[in-house]
Amino acid sequence: MAKKGKNYKEAVKLVDRSVQYDAPEAFELVKNASKAKFDETVEVAYRLGVDPRKNDQQIRGAVVLPHGTGKTQRVLVFAKGDKAKEAEAAGADYVGDDEFINKIQQGWFEFDVVVATPDMMGTVGRLGRVLGPKGLMPNPKTGTVTFEVEKAVNEIKAGKIEYRTDKAGNIHAPIGKVSFDVDKLVENFNALTDALNKAKPAAAKGIFMKNVTVSSTMGPGVRVNAVK
Repeated sequence: MAKKGKNYKEAVKLVDRSVQYDAPEAFELVKNASKAKFDETVEVAYRLGVDPRKNDQQIRGAVVLPHGTGKTQRVLVFAKGDKAKEAEAAGADYVGDDEFINKIQQGWFEFDVVVATPDMMGTVGRLGRVLGPKGLMPNPKTGTVTFEVEKAVNEIKAGKIEYRTDKAGNIHAPIGKVSFDVDKLVENFNALTDALNKAKPAAAKGIFMKNVTVSSTMGPGVRVNAVK
């Protein structure tokens, strides 16, 4: 079992694990408990009352955070002709077709999000075994398979994040940096929480959000009362 460092042990003393804090207080604690020498990412973890083994209880989507994540996403767009020009004008980092298929097959992954026009998916589909396990495969549910290339790139650059239930029914996502003001972290958190509540499957019964925890990269988890 990994040893906990001195800073972590000191940070843990600030948090009462038995308490569900209101969001503003929770993020204040996350900021105060951050002891790293870099601007830590603030992350949220939701334990949901769903059974992801059932297709009608899987949750996947995307949301634009009001204040972004604090990280500029590198966007790769698979498109041709006018749509390629549209992607370049919107600020995509990489735009093309076969040349990027070949680069990825050779192990190139210097991008964070992949967007593709629907007519390119037959070609991009060849990368399913490579992009799929990394969560990078374009998907209509997250708005990354679309002819609205400009909108997709703009939203990603503005702070759009994707969310998806894992095998245990949990969702993990970055919602900012420790350097963000508490108000901005709260607004980002509320935007994601609202999106998840709207995405609640009709088949899910009982309590939907069983447990919500926020933390910084190196800091302790802080339980949040996600009920408004």
